[in-house]
Amino acid sequence: MANGVGRAFAAYNAAMNLELVFLARLRERFGVARERLLWDGEGERVADLLAALRMRGGAFAVELAPERSWRVAVNHEVVDLDYVLADGDEVAIFPPVTGG
Repeated sequence: MANGVGRAFAAYNAAMNLELVFLARLRERFGVARERLLWDGEGERVADLLAALRMRGGAFAVELAPERSWRVAVNHEVVDLDYVLADGDEVAIFPPVTGG
């Protein structure tokens, strides 16, 4: 029984609380500006999170498809897809910004 409790505790600790922020067209397409996500998915990288969001289907699958243009910032710093997420991170997903 102690072994089962240990595994359950380890699985519980693997879950991360993430604050997702969707900006610009993504906010409009997803119908939400932000959401809190208890994520216990496979992997810990930004790429893993995006793959999990695509699995929701619909606008998430279309807008977050690898061939679409978007950027990711974690805690207000732009990161690449291999960035390792941590519990409590704020993950913002947004289209690239151009200006003049």
